[in-house]
Amino acid sequence: MSLARSFVGALSLGIVACSASPRPPVDTPIPMPPAPAEAAKPPPPPALPVKAAPAGVDANAIDTSVSPCDDFYAYACGSWMKSTPIPEDRSSWSRSFHDIDERNQKVLKEILEGYAAGKNASDPYAKKLADYWTTCMDEESIEKGGLKPLAEAFATIDGLKDSKDLAATVRALYALGLHPLVGFGSGQDYKDATQVIGQLDQGGLGLPDRDYYFDKGKKPDEIRAAYVEHVGKMLALAGLESESAKTIMKIETQLASAAMTRVERRDPKKVYHRMTLKQLVKLAPDFGFETFVTGLNVAADAPINVVSLNSAKKLGDLKKEKPEDLRVYLKWHVLQERAGSLPKAFVEEDFRFTSQNLSGAKAILPRWKRCVKSTEASLGEALGQGFVKATFGPDGKAETLAMIGEIEAIMQKDLEQIPWMDDVTRKRALDKLHKVKNKIGYPDAWRNYDTLVISREAHAKNVLAAEAFETKRQLAKIGKPLDRKEWYWPPSTVNAGYDPNMNEMSFPAGILQPPFYNKKAPDALNYGAIGMVMGHELTHGFDDEGRQFDGDGNMSEWWTAKVNKEFDKRASCVVKQFDGYVALPDPDPKNELKVNGKLTLGENIADLGGLKLSYLAYKSAHKDAPAVGNFTPDQQFFLGYAQAWCQNARPQYRAMLTKVDPHSPPMWRVNGPVSNMPEFASAFQCKAGSKMVRADRCEVW
Repeated sequence: MSLARSFVGALSLGIVACSASPRPPVDTPIPMPPAPAEAAKPPPPPALPVKAAPAGVDANAIDTSVSPCDDFYAYACGSWMKSTPIPEDRSSWSRSFHDIDERNQKVLKEILEGYAAGKNASDPYAKKLADYWTTCMDEESIEKGGLKPLAEAFATIDGLKDSKDLAATVRALYALGLHPLVGFGSGQDYKDATQVIGQLDQGGLGLPDRDYYFDKGKKPDEIRAAYVEHVGKMLALAGLESESAKTIMKIETQLASAAMTRVERRDPKKVYHRMTLKQLVKLAPDFGFETFVTGLNVAADAPINVVSLNSAKKLGDLKKEKPEDLRVYLKWHVLQERAGSLPKAFVEEDFRFTSQNLSGAKAILPRWKRCVKSTEASLGEALGQGFVKATFGPDGKAETLAMIGEIEAIMQKDLEQIPWMDDVTRKRALDKLHKVKNKIGYPDAWRNYDTLVISREAHAKNVLAAEAFETKRQLAKIGKPLDRKEWYWPPSTVNAGYDPNMNEMSFPAGILQPPFYNKKAPDALNYGAIGMVMGHELTHGFDDEGRQFDGDGNMSEWWTAKVNKEFDKRASCVVKQFDGYVALPDPDPKNELKVNGKLTLGENIADLGGLKLSYLAYKSAHKDAPAVGNFTPDQQFFLGYAQAWCQNARPQYRAMLTKVDPHSPPMWRVNGPVSNMPEFASAFQCKAGSKMVRADRCEVW
């Protein structure tokens, strides 16, 4: 399990089909569910045209009928929201992330089409990329192939004759690139960040989160009923007994009962239980962990972090299940995991369920977009080399590093002066700040895909081969020193992140584009947009989770008890503030969904701190900046921030994110932080008592 923070989490792209990555484990913010292969009818409407972001404040996005002091988000984005429909094939659309991703996908498509046509054949892995892309685009062959690419997986499952065979069967599926029932991989040791150990995590659920199995009310009941119906239809398509869907739901509910909640998982101490394989076997003697772990070529003496103790124990209860029930459960999860690479009937049913209950999208993404995402997921750094050449030069890296340096300098001043921090903690905090590493644009050394076999035989086979390759690569790290140069995102990713275990920030080339970063824009806008992202990620090192790791990435108690109390007092203010916000209104107040202040605490602290750091960095570097148009430099800064978050989202998607996403909705990611900043009130001349001027201001950093 990684504690790495992403800037947008579920609100980023997340629209992946034919993906080589397994469904995210239950602790991961669930993005838009995989969009399956293109439906036969009707064809999706044209994608929303992407316009170049203006070099200054987007006046056309502003709704002047709204006072910035009443609702700054509606003021900055209101006209954009009214005039920008959500494309039929999307669950949401944003002025920044989706626009940038749309441009990035077109660049990647041109690169892949070039490889398929034999161009740039000397580029690293050009043939693998061409073969992967071509098989993904070949719908006719996918239809003819049916379930043949899953034949080996199904045969492996059919070999389960007794519940005692379960661990060995799941292990064999892992080797094939499939990950049912349990999450297992590698990760840094929380208390020795120089080493990589095994990571055993909860899993085995088909719905986005454990709470979907237990929430009460009409809507949760409807989703559970729809899920059982969906599972039955998918089983029938595979020639299996549809009535087994009820059994599958029963097994998943048992697993969910032992799973940790997302709020619980936000505490690093609650998800760190390092033990030996012998201790794990003693903890859960009825599952067969020795067979499972050693069968994956992991040394018997390798340390393992068992994230959820109760979930590990619960696996032993599956010995009570009938072998035929376990077989159909595993086959269902194979079907679900690989739905995007199967024939149309499977994909359309998968889309029907997710669109009606989770995403709200009304049409399936065009095939080429899903194939771009699939190739990016399977061969991200191979494809990323061409992307970097086309979009990101060395000057972009240098300019980005310079801005980060300014923001880190402001953070140093903050730590040196903050009144509630004592000298002992202050010294350790500064040490951590000075050890933060920055990854900009793309890796220094590209990933090696030499042993990954990609063919023109079948798309689903290539997806499985890519996932099996990645599974083997990850497991091979266990017991070895950490490679701090490794990147975890392809360069084309439109996101940014901070990893407390690594004590590093990552800014892929994919996000360093307009409207986040525009060379032609006034500096105030760039500081408000990409500068805030940088400050946000840096603040994560000192949020409620990140602060539990020291400068070397080790989980340790480096805060004094007194300073801990002071931090908690300020953090509780943030929890209370965001608990009061409505994420999804409803005519009946009893049915409205509220923001979960505890789930979103880390991201809210990072938003608050990031905006403040970026603002102070801008003021330090540009004391005498001129006004542009009708907007002062300070107004441009805050508008640059807000307009990067203009978004429209479907209610089903918003409801899902409220449950699973540790980020607040865009409206509150804007209005929440600015209402705590006197500098904002001054910029827009907001008087005390205005909605955007909080009387009980929250401030952590």
